[in-house]
Amino acid sequence: MDIRKLDRTAVRETARVLEQADIEDWDAPTPCADWTLRRLVAHMAGQHHGFAAAAAGGGDDLAVWQPAALGADPLTAYRTAADAVLDAFARPDVLTREFAIPEISAGIRFPAPTAIGFHFLDYVVHGWDVARALGVPLHLDTETAEAALVIALRVPDGERRIGPAAQFRPALSAPPGADTLDLVLTTLGRSPGWSAPAAPASAPRHRSGQGDVPAR
Repeated sequence: MDIRKLDRTAVRETARVLEQADIEDWDAPTPCADWTLRRLVAHMAGQHHGFAAAAAGGGDDLAVWQPAALGADPLTAYRTAADAVLDAFARPDVLTREFAIPEISAGIRFPAPTAIGFHFLDYVVHGWDVARALGVPLHLDTETAEAALVIALRVPDGERRIGPAAQFRPALSAPPGADTLDLVLTTLGRSPGWSAPAAPASAPRHRSGQGDVPAR
């Protein structure tokens, strides 16, 4: 499994999906509870910068992990962050390094393949979050989805998934006929059937639907 290739596929797909966002979409709700698309993408861009810093040995500084300022052109800001992390991961010696990721553990450094695997899983899931917020398809090949499921099944369940700071929610039961991506989502506490809450009649949106319980 080439984790860097898989990660690049997932990250590039998030950028492709975001290219379909209209101006009003940046205030749209997402499957991440209480997060608009703008706030989700600020988090995603910030994590790209954090992982890029970690790849260069600077991940200990919590400041590099903060949500990014997206400014007036959030798509360009996101693409810049995505390019930064993919360039950092592409360095010839990166797989021999250890990454500090204080948001996961303040006292443990992670081997690069493991750390890049964390990043990869996040961007498979966040790619789905963005696609659902926009009401558009997420295109991931079978290899990418199956690799994400392998990593998702290793994420511990239980009490650590409860609370506002939890990265994922407790696992859900998979729906009948669930495909591989659905299994990734339910393993990490997301409902594959999520859609944005219906907009008020006085303020219709071009994409809407009946929502269910969101998962961050």
